[in-house]
Amino acid sequence: MTLRQTATALARKELTVTAHIEQTLTALDELKGTAWENLVAARADDAALSRAAQLDRELARDGWRGPLHGVAVAIKDNIDVVGMPTRCGSAELADATAAEKNAWIVDRLQDAGAIVVAKAHLHEFAYGPTGQANADGPAANPHDPTRITGGSSSGSAALVAKGVVPLAVGTDTGCSVRVPSALCGVVGLKPTLGALSTRGVFPLSTTLDHVGLIAEDVVDTALAWGAVPGVAHLPTPVVGLRIGRLRGPLWQVHDPEIEAALDRACTALTDAGATVRDVELPHAAELSATYPVVVGCEALETHMDRLPGAYQASTLERLAGNIDYSATDYLRAARTMARMRDEALHTLRRDLELDALLTATTPIRATGLHEGTVDGRRVASELLRMCIPFSTLGIPTVSVPAPGVDGLPIGLQLAGLATAGPGVSGTHPGESTALALALAVSG
Repeated sequence: MTLRQTATALARKELTVTAHIEQTLTALDELKGTAWENLVAARADDAALSRAAQLDRELARDGWRGPLHGVAVAIKDNIDVVGMPTRCGSAELADATAAEKNAWIVDRLQDAGAIVVAKAHLHEFAYGPTGQANADGPAANPHDPTRITGGSSSGSAALVAKGVVPLAVGTDTGCSVRVPSALCGVVGLKPTLGALSTRGVFPLSTTLDHVGLIAEDVVDTALAWGAVPGVAHLPTPVVGLRIGRLRGPLWQVHDPEIEAALDRACTALTDAGATVRDVELPHAAELSATYPVVVGCEALETHMDRLPGAYQASTLERLAGNIDYSATDYLRAARTMARMRDEALHTLRRDLELDALLTATTPIRATGLHEGTVDGRRVASELLRMCIPFSTLGIPTVSVPAPGVDGLPIGLQLAGLATAGPGVSGTHPGESTALALALAVSG
């Protein structure tokens, strides 16, 4: 069942929380012996069943907490959950002890009634976009187990796509909620930078780490976003919104079906009352160029004392590739990113008067598990290419599956540019805009 179907059944007392959690644990059991067994990094059966019994008692007293009351959720294994080790997909942390405190996002979800049933597979230390590097092996795509899920929130997206859980939490520094959501055919929300605290998340980049949500469709994603305590989700009408379809070298795709999906999205948005025009993203190349320096230096600082450690070879190679950056390189890149971000957002919001941006999530679909290149281009670079600019801008972005696609899924990105004005603190109009447009696109 989808998140909203589960929430409705629970609220109407047509389903008990315990029954829902038992069904979810059975679905986790059914992954054993399949290509998708390693999507689950760790399980929390006893704690989940105990929590379910408590929430059933609350429901019996008409104590419904909202749409996440009793809903099973998977948490990416770089996020702390009390009683569970955080191993980040790495043999380097094989002996990690159980976390004594929840991450901020886990506390908020539990306050809303969600129940953690499992920790999910990730690209090792969240430092890669494919989902291939992990001590337990690469994650297999739910649509074709010979292909990648994308990363780094590989297990989170795949578990939702397989219908094991209705909701999952991931992290996104450069692409890591959006890319696996696109390749697995689900919806991924990267909120505004800082909207969801990263406390209790193992860091990749303290500058750009985001916490995000993954669900089956846009309505479920919006329900989850609006149910997080402290987040105000206000519906946004699509009529009159001004959308820029991004053009230029950075946004070129290599699959005619992806281009056709973008064309159909533009038609759907126009039919819904929005206007769409071609635009270029100011400073796109410069912003993208700052990303590997800032993230690379911050990742190296986190891991330096552990090197060479028991890392996957590709992760170790990527970390070691940052050693030659100087403090000057890092500061210059960080300052350039901040300056270019401010200038780009001013141009988009004030000069071009745009409410949102549209592009594909990736220029390619899921590649083979062991393919490093496609048509002479590095798979990892291609997966990151269209996502990094939105990370450096810090704006809320939704990856939504393109409708009417044959074969492997295609993801489209919608990024909201609206900001909260005076007197509306606590609301997130950018997220509301992106979700409303994603709903219009999804049909």
